[in-house]
Amino acid sequence: MKRANYLFLISLLLVCVSVNPQSNAKETAFYEDQYKNLQVGFSKTTSIIFPYTIKSIDKGSAEVLVQKAKGVENILLVKAAKQHFFQTNLTVVTSDGKLYVFVLNYDETCPDLNFKAENAVAASRDVLFSLENENQKRIEQCALTAYSKKKKISGLKKSKYQIRLEVNGIFIQQDVLYLRIVFENKSKINYDIDQLRFFIRDQKKSKRTASQEIELQPLYATSSSSVIPYKSEIIKVYALEKFTIPENKYLTLQMIEKNGGRHLEVDINNNLTDKVIPISELSSDTF
Repeated sequence: MKRANYLFLISLLLVCVSVNPQSNAKETAFYEDQYKNLQVGFSKTTSIIFPYTIKSIDKGSAEVLVQKAKGVENILLVKAAKQHFFQTNLTVVTSDGKLYVFVLNYDETCPDLNFKAENAVAASRDVLFSLENENQKRIEQCALTAYSKKKKISGLKKSKYQIRLEVNGIFIQQDVLYLRIVFENKSKINYDIDQLRFFIRDQKKSKRTASQEIELQPLYATSSSSVIPYKSEIIKVYALEKFTIPENKYLTLQMIEKNGGRHLEVDINNNLTDKVIPISELSSDTF
């Protein structure tokens, strides 16, 4: 009887041992299918490129360093703060309402150096932004609409040094203005844009007081390229928070060349409202 009980206990133990690895294997498979594994090193930086602006970042451990790339809003830099850190996770929310979850593992010999986030499966959860962020995707869509349509305005341009800077379309949707800008380079030398500024300034500068300038920061641009190749023309749309131009003031677009002197300015006076085209009116427009 005792021998039978002993054999029964051994059999039960073997069953438990054999079942448990299968259970763990299933859990691991589910985990890896749902989230993207990234190998991160201590002496190398991993770059994750997202299709939209990064709005929120959360890392699961202080043993990992995370920051946005300087000057851009959709590239995240990740590296190990400590060698051989324990497996942890990284959560990122982007402006199009997607939530990405990555599992980070330490690997100094063969880390992932560049990774496109669209290759990972975004978690299927609804992300609700605060009011100032929720319309980012809509802004991008409206900018593309303004870019593609034929309706144009004239008279807002400056040509100098074989370079042309022209505003040929001003559009509006809700509280956002979209300026379609043409950059033309007829010269034989590439034009590298150091700055493209938008600001409201006084029409007349007083000798006794400094001219007041209010700089406007773009919410979005259809292209981040800063080069106008020689013998070429490119078009960009810049989204700006809605504004009006007071009397005796005007809007200035100032383009400054990097390591050069071919600077241009275009001025728009306070009849801006007469030139604005609502995005909603473009639905019947054809290409």
